[in-house]
Amino acid sequence: MSALSDRPENPAVGVAVPHESAKEHVTGAALYTDDLIYRTKDVLHAHPVQVPRAHARVTALRVAPALRVPGVVRVLTAADVPGVNDAGVKHDEPLFPDEVMFFGHAVCWVLAETFEAARLGAAAVEVDVEPLPSLVTVREAIAAGSFQGATPRILRGDVEAGLAGAAREFSGDFEFAGQEHFYLETHCALAHVDEAGQIFVQSSTQHPSETQEIVAHVLGRSSHEVTVQCLRMGGGFGGKEMQPHGFAAIAALGATLTGRPVRVRLTRTQDLTMSGKRHGFHVDWRVGFDADGHLQALDATLTSDGGWSLDLSEPVLARALCHVDNAYWLPHVRLTGRIARTNKTSNTAFRGFGGPQGMLVIEDILGRCAPLLGIPAMELRRRNLYRAGQSTPYGQPVRHPERLHRLWQQVLDDGAVVERQREIAAYNAGHPHAKRGLAVTPVKFGISFNFTAFNQAGALVHVYKDGSVLINHGGTEMGQGLHTKMLQVAATTLGLPLTRIRLAPTRTDKVPNTSATAASSGADLNGGAVKNACEQIRERLALVAASMLGVNAADVRISGGVAHGVGGTAGVAWNELVRTAYFQRVQLFAAGFYRTEGLHWDSSVMRGSPFKYFAYGVAAAEVEVDGFTGAYRTRRVDIVHDVGDSLSPLIDIGQIEGGFVQGAGWLTLEDPRWETGDGPARGRLSTQAASTYKLPSFSEMPEVFNVTLLTDAEEDGVVYGSKAVGEPPLMLAFSVREALRQAAAAFGPAGMSVDLASPATPEAVFWAIEQARAGAGDGHLVEADVVPPQPGAEAHPLHPESEQVGQAVARG
Repeated sequence: MSALSDRPENPAVGVAVPHESAKEHVTGAALYTDDLIYRTKDVLHAHPVQVPRAHARVTALRVAPALRVPGVVRVLTAADVPGVNDAGVKHDEPLFPDEVMFFGHAVCWVLAETFEAARLGAAAVEVDVEPLPSLVTVREAIAAGSFQGATPRILRGDVEAGLAGAAREFSGDFEFAGQEHFYLETHCALAHVDEAGQIFVQSSTQHPSETQEIVAHVLGRSSHEVTVQCLRMGGGFGGKEMQPHGFAAIAALGATLTGRPVRVRLTRTQDLTMSGKRHGFHVDWRVGFDADGHLQALDATLTSDGGWSLDLSEPVLARALCHVDNAYWLPHVRLTGRIARTNKTSNTAFRGFGGPQGMLVIEDILGRCAPLLGIPAMELRRRNLYRAGQSTPYGQPVRHPERLHRLWQQVLDDGAVVERQREIAAYNAGHPHAKRGLAVTPVKFGISFNFTAFNQAGALVHVYKDGSVLINHGGTEMGQGLHTKMLQVAATTLGLPLTRIRLAPTRTDKVPNTSATAASSGADLNGGAVKNACEQIRERLALVAASMLGVNAADVRISGGVAHGVGGTAGVAWNELVRTAYFQRVQLFAAGFYRTEGLHWDSSVMRGSPFKYFAYGVAAAEVEVDGFTGAYRTRRVDIVHDVGDSLSPLIDIGQIEGGFVQGAGWLTLEDPRWETGDGPARGRLSTQAASTYKLPSFSEMPEVFNVTLLTDAEEDGVVYGSKAVGEPPLMLAFSVREALRQAAAAFGPAGMSVDLASPATPEAVFWAIEQARAGAGDGHLVEADVVPPQPGAEAHPLHPESEQVGQAVARG
């Protein structure tokens, strides 16, 4: 084991401890950004002026009526910006636009003494617009050729030769929806200016350093004049990685212009209509299998719905392409990506960051093709799992693929899958109006930022004269338990009880130039930095202890708050050791730093090893479907997941459970809808409240939910042998969708391949059942007779309509 992953005796990591703020969360004592307004004097409230058009040019903006509303203090417009009128890092997101790019785009903001006065003032602002043509759906954008950003490609082998040599070839298309973050805490920020003109911003942000950068460039200031703090977030899920910056900039601009603190806090409807979501995708594909069902070649074009600006669409697309293989070996691959530009909110990061969308492509293909191949879907997946010596389509060797097979077998054994399959077959035979399905799906998810430079972190650790310890790191807490893990890392490294250590809020003036808390890398990066800072202090204290104990410094161990020599009985208590070190003028604080080693990535050719390692997992899900309505329930879920040697098992199990349920929401329930008609409401988000947007709740929880962490799975080269857990579990929910597909198919003849929409809502499941009953097969899937290409013939096109595909016969 490396020094980074090696654990001492009796470590604080690996112990199941509660979330560090759990008590405060449930008692209401935990403070969030918007709670701070009640501790701040003379706060002004900001309200956006939103234009109800999907695309329009602003021809006139009259703010005078708003200023006549009692309580209104000021209206912020583009003329007030002293720096750059842009809220993004790509310079394609005007903070105060003169062209409305989505329904509800804010063109100015009203500041008032109360929120209600600000709302009334915003309603009084007069905006004249010239409507412009708009694109609402990704299919409309594709037809219009409306794209933005890069068009990456991953190539391996010879796809045409692989397809030509395949025993069976299929082609199809697939479109699936995005997802609303629906964090409990909406976007919010509170800014004030001190007597020296320094701007201090409290923000619900996953990326304080980038919030600092955007606020600075809007104000025309340097970054050292802006401090951003994040106490904690009431959920983020990626939605607060990029999109908080503009709201923080509005608050900061208002504070600098009025000299008073300014609060921005979106209502739920504003948050839903003004902030981006998970990217929906459209996919065209062709796939070839050999006679035994092994994948031979895959050709796919993935088009993401980027919305009106780029935001994080390019790296999301890159990660999607890097995860199309999921856990399966693909000898010949051609993956093409492109980003549609539509008149909707700019879509952004969401837990999994494109990985779920990429994986969904191959999982849908396998689920649809398995019946036509005459191979059970579970067996088809198992046959294609990665094995030793194989690499991803982008060239990264797949380490520890044997863990996939261990996980698979453990799920089958622990979940009694084979026995339950027999029970399900008997149940289905005896119940004509209800059917059950059981599916097993794997996950292989790469951990690290695709952009290598982001894989770095810092920390600041203070040991005070009384022996107490304060740590600060660059990661943000959004409920995922990062701070809990960092406390355990510090306690382990210093050899102290957890009670001796406290963690300070994340601030840009303590740890600068931090990366976003994202990509499931928060514990890996910040844990490495915290460990590094604590090691510096421990090494200095070891020298002091060595002189006190009369031993070599290399033989000093600190455990349980006592320093002692190896094999010795004498010891020095921590408090005494710290006091002695202080009087010897030994430095008792340290700045730690960590950078992930072994990464290399060439985005121009999409080749390299962008990930430190892969996190693995396998899930088995059993569902029961009502044949009259398509309604269903999840009867049982069994998960075995690889988190390495867990830093905090209770936290990790909670993350697995929560990620799985959120993934099931995306795949089966959550269906964001926009108005697509030609009237003035075109582009309006229809699902802009909890009443119209279905979220998973207790009723959607599996009736039996078993989560197990893989044992003997230490990961070398990562902090204390652990692995990331934030995003990978979300993709375990593919098992629910595939179980629904099998249950729907059970209403028809054997060997049925049914098309299942995503999300697989009860309505979608009902139509899949009707398709199965009619014996119609998958109308969106085509099988081509494999005909050797003629000399001089062009390569097969992606779409099956061409005669060169051979005699294309739609199943049904």
